[in-house]
Parts: sequence; structure tokens; C-alpha cells
Amino acid sequence: MTESGRRLGVVTHRNGRRDLVLYDPDDPDSCQHDIPLTDDEAEALADILGASLMLGQLSGLREQAAGLLTEQIAIPAGSAFVGRKLGDTKARTRTGASIVAVLRHGEVIVSPDPSFRFAAGDVVVVVGTRQGLDGVTAIFADGEPDG
Repeated sequence: MTESGRRLGVVTHRNGRRDLVLYDPDDPDSCQHDIPLTDDEAEALADILGASLMLGQLSGLREQAAGLLTEQIAIPAGSAFVGRKLGDTKARTRTGASIVAVLRHGEVIVSPDPSFRFAAGDVVVVVGTRQGLDGVTAIFADGEPDG
């Protein structure tokens, strides 16, 4: 039901066919218009509706996250954390920034847990304030596991 009081829907048939349906405003059980959609049309409609919804959500997130930054930080080969666990960095406790992913050889490791072990060349994706991001960079560069 739209805000203007119109009832519409998408009917997906067992054979894969999809129809965009507009119901009669005076009889909600009666179809006023039935528009068959090709696979490409259905996908385009879903993309359009999904994209606009996502953009609205991102806009709201941007306003809520003012001052929050994301940065990718490479772990140098000489870092004391090569071969050590993420939990050993105590990055969140020490800086307030969070390591949300690790990029390794083209693979993305999302939300690594505290037992995740770093390798030379890993790139950590960090979210936090400018000060927090700088602190995480310093942790990996300074080679101080117990900071």
C-alpha cells in the first residue's frame, strides 16, 4: 500500500515470470493493471528501488558518523605483530579505533576475531577518529606489542 492509498505488488510465478500489478482502488482484490516484466526489467526495477533505499540509508549513516573515518593501514614486514594475534595489539582499547577487516592476497577477511594472526603485507581496514587511526598506524609501525 502506497502512501497515496494505491495497492501494488510484484507477483512471481512458479515458472519464473514476474508481473508488476496495480490493484483497483475500489476493490483491493481486483487487478486494474498487470505489467509482465522480463528478467532484465525486474532486475532493473529492483536495482533502482534498492539503490535509492541504500543511498538514503548511507546519507543517514554519514550524518550519524560525522568525524568517523576509515583507513587502510599496511603492516610492514618489520612489525612486531607479524605472526601475532589481533588481540595482542589491544588496538581498540588503546586507540578507540576498530579493525573491521583485513586484506590479504586479494582476499577480504571481514570482522577478524582476536585470535586472527597477522602476516607481513596484510592491510588492515580501520574505523575510528583521526587520532585513533593514527594510533593504530603507530602500533603496527612502532613494533611495540604491549604498548
